[in-house]
Amino acid sequence: MTIATRQAPSFWDTALVYQIYPRSFMDGDGDGIGDFPGVLRRMDHLVELGVDAIWFSPFYPSPLVDGGYDVADYRNVDPRLGTLEDFDAVVASAHEHGIRILVDIVPNHTSSKHPWFIEALAAEPGSPARDRYVFRMGRGDHHELPPTNWQSNFGGSAWEPCGDGWYYLHLFDKEQPDLNWENPQVHEDFRRTLRFWADRGVDGFRIDVAHGLSKDLSEPLRDRPDPTLVSPQADDGSDPLWDRDAVHDIYREWRQVMNEYVPARYSIGETWSPFTPRVFDYARKDELDGVFDFSLLKAYWGRDEYRKVIERTYRGFRAVDGAPTWTLSNHDVPRHATRLGLPADVDLNEWITSAGTMPQVNPVEASERARSATLMMLGLPGTAYIYQGEELGLPEDFDLTEDELQDPQWERSGHTMRGRDGCRIPLPWERESVAFGFNNTGRSWLPQPDWYGRFAADAEADEPDSFLTMYRKAIALRRTYCQSDLDMIWHDDNPAVLHYSRPTGLHVLVNFGTDPVELPSDAELLMGTHINDGRSVPPSHAAWFTVG
Repeated sequence: MTIATRQAPSFWDTALVYQIYPRSFMDGDGDGIGDFPGVLRRMDHLVELGVDAIWFSPFYPSPLVDGGYDVADYRNVDPRLGTLEDFDAVVASAHEHGIRILVDIVPNHTSSKHPWFIEALAAEPGSPARDRYVFRMGRGDHHELPPTNWQSNFGGSAWEPCGDGWYYLHLFDKEQPDLNWENPQVHEDFRRTLRFWADRGVDGFRIDVAHGLSKDLSEPLRDRPDPTLVSPQADDGSDPLWDRDAVHDIYREWRQVMNEYVPARYSIGETWSPFTPRVFDYARKDELDGVFDFSLLKAYWGRDEYRKVIERTYRGFRAVDGAPTWTLSNHDVPRHATRLGLPADVDLNEWITSAGTMPQVNPVEASERARSATLMMLGLPGTAYIYQGEELGLPEDFDLTEDELQDPQWERSGHTMRGRDGCRIPLPWERESVAFGFNNTGRSWLPQPDWYGRFAADAEADEPDSFLTMYRKAIALRRTYCQSDLDMIWHDDNPAVLHYSRPTGLHVLVNFGTDPVELPSDAELLMGTHINDGRSVPPSHAAWFTVG
């Protein structure tokens, strides 16, 4: 077999990608749910921000059990979010402004309302319809026990009983049955899906749960040593569920599909795997173009922590001749404008569910750290991903009451994990409008807090010290100083400071110490989060400058 290798243009290696969670971006028809007509109305915001590409989280027909990651039809638009024609209009508008489009592909599981799964439940055990998914007979004298000890990412067993002694596998919600990637029909259907969207002008794909498609389904199925770990328990590909070698064969198939187009379509995988060098293997030349290494997002605020993470990520990607990827927030984690205010020893999930008994975040300090971490990230070599609302400095919303939570993690965990709703609140666009400009009816699928108006886009647009102004300026400078190469140089002039430079002459300095730090005498300041007299960087602040 001919091995296809990466042909995606270098544009992606240094792109700035903006993630849109469609239900929460902008609502064009007033029903309380964001949609594609709404995206079209706010395209100017993205153009003025200076993004190179937009990544859309799932927008497909879905029961919305898991925020759209339970897909019932991979080749259509959920009617609540618009039509295929609305999607086409967004793609056309983005392309007119030189902005590329990424869409989310969810290949590990479908919705339980997908026609395939409806057919599978109605079919006999051992039928071709059931073979598209993972069904197994239960253990025990009366098949009353799940086939293995495998656990769902959302809590509880990963096996759901069918009522006849048979169970189906779901590594996420019970309404997200896992596909059987040993079935050729599954392979063919996803190749068809990739071509469907590429033919509509989509420039690339973000692949959900990229490390989870292949399972060890050889009989007898193996229990896992520690079923509570929802991540690989081996660094050699031998875990029965995660990061198995066979996954790479799937992406070699997909590489051939990507290369059918000119330019070749881009692809990036999502993997929450704990760090091993295997993370970067997904970005080898005959597989995907990139992979999310979430080490920076998972890191706590600290000079040595960030330095270690950046060096490790940089080395890993360069070892496979790939471009590093960086992100600080997304739809799955508390916003970094709040999260970075936590001490290093605080368990994030325990803190989220603690109802005020854990350390409280100083919002001013957290905001300062978020600004500085953003400048640190945007200056790094590689692809940067930002999540909608972070350009406004939005903090995490903890005002949701228990009866307002919609994330399935809340119920599946027995009310021990509040879930991800706090970072998915619909965006504030206009300080004085109903629903803060999210629509003109005041409806919102998740309630917006009263304090949201302070972070509205129109309130920040002309404010020189706002998050939005900072992001716009940094992204503009990034085009000048960060898009010609993938090299960087460390400067170890102060153990309390993280300082690196790029071959273009850009220097990035973040002060993690307790005392102000003076810029070099010949430094020319480009921008900073707060610079005293243009020369001194206070604690928890950052600067971009050139020298000489």
